[in-house]
Amino acid sequence: MVLLWVLLLGSLSTFNVGVFMWAVIRHFVSVRIPSALQHPIKFRFLHCVALYIMALGNILQKLRICSMPRFIQFFHDTLVIKKNHNLVVTNLKFGTIPVRLFQPKALSSELRRGIIFYHGGGTICGSLDMYHNLCSFLAQETDSVVLSVGYRKLPDYHHPCVTMDCLNASIHFMKALTTYGVDPSRVIACGESIGGGAVAIVVQTLLSYPSLPKICAQVLVTPAMQVINFSLPSHQQNENVPFLTKDILMLAMCEYLDIDLSWKDAIRKGSSVPPDTWKKYKKWLSSDNIPRKFKSKSLVPEFPGPFNEAAYLETKHVFDAEISPLLVDDKIIAQLPKTFLVSCENDPLRDDALLYKKRLEDQGVPLSWYHVEDGFHGCIVLFDKQPFSFPCSTKIANAVVSYIKGI
Repeated sequence: MVLLWVLLLGSLSTFNVGVFMWAVIRHFVSVRIPSALQHPIKFRFLHCVALYIMALGNILQKLRICSMPRFIQFFHDTLVIKKNHNLVVTNLKFGTIPVRLFQPKALSSELRRGIIFYHGGGTICGSLDMYHNLCSFLAQETDSVVLSVGYRKLPDYHHPCVTMDCLNASIHFMKALTTYGVDPSRVIACGESIGGGAVAIVVQTLLSYPSLPKICAQVLVTPAMQVINFSLPSHQQNENVPFLTKDILMLAMCEYLDIDLSWKDAIRKGSSVPPDTWKKYKKWLSSDNIPRKFKSKSLVPEFPGPFNEAAYLETKHVFDAEISPLLVDDKIIAQLPKTFLVSCENDPLRDDALLYKKRLEDQGVPLSWYHVEDGFHGCIVLFDKQPFSFPCSTKIANAVVSYIKGI
């Protein structure tokens, strides 16, 4: 019996080493490390670990033991949560939606600023636990009440769960702001990645709720603003940059929007976009709106065609503003509150932020923009994960705090 256990453990060790070696080889074969990135060795190591965990998840999924997203979520939720003795942290449920409330312990003579936070993760990962330390940092450093929303995600839930949960939790919170010690005139919506896109959608939607307090500002960190034009310069330049490579981006998008992965090439090439529809939205989605300094000379033409009607019929819901908030009318954009936009140079979603920036500027919305030359997608969540944090992680976290403190 002892011998059998030894053999089993040896086999598992050999298997794990083999999977990790595969991850290392795939990393060096497939990815590009930006020259501006600081600590490239650390960056490479973290990506190899990420590929290793994804590979194990895919193996377990094929064996029908556990889905790949759930396996990744399990690993991400093992990150250490730091206890902050200056805050009262409460887990609640708004209906069926889990939320986490961060409240400063110190007494205040007046109602505090409120921050509603929507986490990132592309619906594959991300959770209240994964973003706990960031929300704790925001509450501590800005002396604000922070509500973190734990929306439903893959593998069990698809569109529109993210935006509906974020909207419903926000409405529930805003109906009782003073109960939580929040000043109704100082409520900020803040989010990262898909959570940044959720901020845009929720704030746009709340414009039609006149009975609720108004959101006074929105903070969008590397937001996902559209899923139509994947030929933008940032998509071409950063398609093989961890941690949001073209394969991960397409997987997350198709899974969440319930689109068969067989259509991913048509989506990437733009052949799922009807010519008339592109003509309508080109003024907002075209790379013509991206400043020249962000474009390299090796870019391929945008939407070369030809149009594939079958692909369009399978993917036409991507033109809904509840999926691509960049497409709302000018009259809605003009009503939006002051905005803080964060973009990272080495991020395929960089140009989503730049396109939204132009739309806001064109309609006279007060805007602050923070661009991070050495930043990459998702880096903010590593801001306190020593020794795996990066200078860009800290810079973004501090920039968000600085902006919020000015409100």
